[in-house]
Amino acid sequence: MIENQSENIDIKENVDPNQDNAPEDNSSAEDKIIENDELSSEKTEEINTEELKNSISNNDARLEQLEKEHETLKNQYVRISADFDNFRKRQSRDQDDLKVQLVSKTLTAILPIVDNFERARQQLKPESEEAQALHRSYQGLYKQLVEVLKQQGVAPMRVVGQQFDPNLHEAVLREPSEEFKEDFIIEELQRGYHLEGKVLRHALVKVSMGPGKQNSQEEVEKDTVEESIDSEENTSEDV
Repeated sequence: MIENQSENIDIKENVDPNQDNAPEDNSSAEDKIIENDELSSEKTEEINTEELKNSISNNDARLEQLEKEHETLKNQYVRISADFDNFRKRQSRDQDDLKVQLVSKTLTAILPIVDNFERARQQLKPESEEAQALHRSYQGLYKQLVEVLKQQGVAPMRVVGQQFDPNLHEAVLREPSEEFKEDFIIEELQRGYHLEGKVLRHALVKVSMGPGKQNSQEEVEKDTVEESIDSEENTSEDV
């Protein structure tokens, strides 16, 4: 028994003295691992935060660039739209002007026929029944021609008693007048016409010189006659 006790004592002595410290070493290693994990996690978070900031900054720059490009494209669209609208309006005006020119050329060629109808109407004085029937037929044709001109937008000018306007009238004659003031139209020699507000043909007119010029002319003629009479009297006295 004594021997067994001694053996137990020897076994205890042979046990590694570091066994009591092993749990403490393991705990320290775990703490270091945790610390390393925390440091690694913090570094990862810092890296992620920096990358996020860079990404946001890049997105802001890209957004600003896209907004500038959008504004540029918008301005280009507005200019192109305005140019196209002006082009469309100009084309429409050109087409309208071309249409008016073609119609004006055709109608101008017809107007002398209308003039001949009007002259014939003034000269004809039907007396017999046959002449009156012919006159009515002529009047019907004339009215049809005038109606066609109206449908095309042609309207005659009314010039007698109006002030002379070189944009509308062409003065052929000028003479004194007691009835009309100077530069007022006395008589229409050839009718003028409008086409949709524009001059299709100028009116040929006679324009008043005013009553003053007529009196002046009479006074000049009177003075000339009196001078002739005085000259004849002086000649007879010399004889």
